[in-house]
Amino acid sequence: MLFLGVPISVGIGLASIVTALFSFPPDVFAITAAQRAFSGIDSFSLLALPMFMLAGNIMNKGGIAQRLVRLARLFVGWIPGYLASTNVLANMFFGAISGSSVAATSAMGSIMGPLEKKEGYDPNYSSAVNICSAPTGIIIPPSGPLILYSITAGGVSVAALFMAGYLPGLLLGLCVMGVAIFIAKKKGYTASTIKEEDSALKILWDATPSLFAVILVMVGILKGWFTATEAGVVCVLYCAVLAFIYRELKLKDLYTMLADTMVSSATILFLISASTIMSYVMSYSGIPAVISEALMSVSDNKYVILLIMNLFLLVMGMFLDLTPAVLIFTPIFLPIVTSIGMSPVHFGIMLILNLGIGSVTPPVGSCLFVGCRVGGVTIEGVTRYIVPIFGAMVCALLLVTYIPQISLIVPYLLGLIPTM
Repeated sequence: MLFLGVPISVGIGLASIVTALFSFPPDVFAITAAQRAFSGIDSFSLLALPMFMLAGNIMNKGGIAQRLVRLARLFVGWIPGYLASTNVLANMFFGAISGSSVAATSAMGSIMGPLEKKEGYDPNYSSAVNICSAPTGIIIPPSGPLILYSITAGGVSVAALFMAGYLPGLLLGLCVMGVAIFIAKKKGYTASTIKEEDSALKILWDATPSLFAVILVMVGILKGWFTATEAGVVCVLYCAVLAFIYRELKLKDLYTMLADTMVSSATILFLISASTIMSYVMSYSGIPAVISEALMSVSDNKYVILLIMNLFLLVMGMFLDLTPAVLIFTPIFLPIVTSIGMSPVHFGIMLILNLGIGSVTPPVGSCLFVGCRVGGVTIEGVTRYIVPIFGAMVCALLLVTYIPQISLIVPYLLGLIPTM
């Protein structure tokens, strides 16, 4: 269905129906499918997704992104090719607040692109760094994909997943920044020569209210003041108030933002409904067990199994968007990794990181297409810069995969998981 150009959600639904006809009477499956489709989205936790999406839209339009860029430049202005490093750091800041890699790609590309062009940076290089650093936003919490994984995995602690995302997200960002600096030195890009009119303290003061959104959300969840779903509402209200205070947001802008969020949310909910039917059909048909046995027959060494799984997910990430991939592969691979002693929290971070890397690769990479459009470049042009950065991102993925402590140390110290 995908190769024929059928929309992913429709393709998933049709594939599930055809498969189910081998196991169910048609009238029985019709009722079962309707029930499963409804129950799949009849979830309080799912309300967090449109809320964080709306929060990301408000941040993008409300002047929050620009303040985060100035703060990032304050930290890395001394580095050769500092604007590229600023882009990486700004994506980490913005992504951590918005929880969306695509929103970060669009927002930071729009801001950093003209600045980098003015200083003589190759637009292909600038766009590649922006594209590859954007996935840090779905690892560093709050993160919509981690919430989606929690629901799909049967209730893995959202707080534990959020806390587990900090160090892997930081590691991914540093790996991208390292390659960006290496290329910048080869191309002769210099450190910052811009003299800020405001003091460092003033820049930090201006950005602090924006950064406080992350603190408010995470502290509120950990302290039990509100759930992850309610945190999305709190984040929307806080960012809206902040945007109005900055006078960057007008009431008429809210209509467009709400409409965009509604359309995006409806698309995701329909996809989740179709994926719920598919998960049920796969479980009933024993497909995950067959795949598990096939993997185990290759090797019983957990390191080899994880390597095969990573390679498979990296390839699939090139063809599937993140949301359907989480819904499809979580029920297949989660039983396998738990059987070899891997924590569901650790696997969740590995899965999202894998699929985040897939978002920068063709032919379906959402960050790739958005970044190229915003940067005014072609996929062919950015590819030669993306390839070495992609290698660094895979190195970060392997470190996260084979060193569980990178993901689990923070939630363990906070008492969110019993052991590492």
